[in-house]
Amino acid sequence: MKNAVVLLSGGLDSATVLAMAHAQGYTCYALSVDYGQRHHSELAAAQRVAETLGAREHRVVNIDLTGFGGSALTDNNIDVPEHASAGIPLTYVPARNTIMLSLALAWAEVLRAQDIFIGVNAVDYSGYPDCRPAYIDAFERMANLATQAAVEGHPLTLHAPLLHLSKAEIIQKGSSLGVDYAATVSCYQADDLGQACGVCDSCRLRSAGFSAAGVSDPTRYRKIN
Repeated sequence: MKNAVVLLSGGLDSATVLAMAHAQGYTCYALSVDYGQRHHSELAAAQRVAETLGAREHRVVNIDLTGFGGSALTDNNIDVPEHASAGIPLTYVPARNTIMLSLALAWAEVLRAQDIFIGVNAVDYSGYPDCRPAYIDAFERMANLATQAAVEGHPLTLHAPLLHLSKAEIIQKGSSLGVDYAATVSCYQADDLGQACGVCDSCRLRSAGFSAAGVSDPTRYRKIN
């Protein structure tokens, strides 16, 4: 069996990717990043998902991006938007995927893994520039220029199997692989119990995805008085 590092946020997409990698026969090493995100409860969800979907190991790396801010997810002075807007949203975290993929790349080299999986999506991607196909291709090229493994003839493949799927297609795929979406947290402002707000971009995409997929939405929402 081949080793693979799977970036695991604890959300719907990354849980699906972990299930897909496991189904393809990879020995999966799940990597989560505590970067000071507002929705910190997603890390507890990542642990649950890693355990239930057969990860060989789950690690959480700490790197504090609140020192830079610049995003509604890392700066308490910026409110999480509750209405869709044009352009790159305030929930974009500068360089987040580049940082996470770099950490995954480092662990992959140690594990002698030639495969990294990430759950980015270009269809329902909310305008994030680091979720585009061109970005994934560019990072893979960089990784194969910058690592000892690649130079010595063991190139890395960066897998983004959700890249061209709709949220409904992702949910259908994950459901067929036994993903328990009730264990996942997608909300940008989930509370400490992992309960969702129901109004942020991520909640809206998730809810619409379950509806379009014809699958009952298991998301736990906060009670609003």
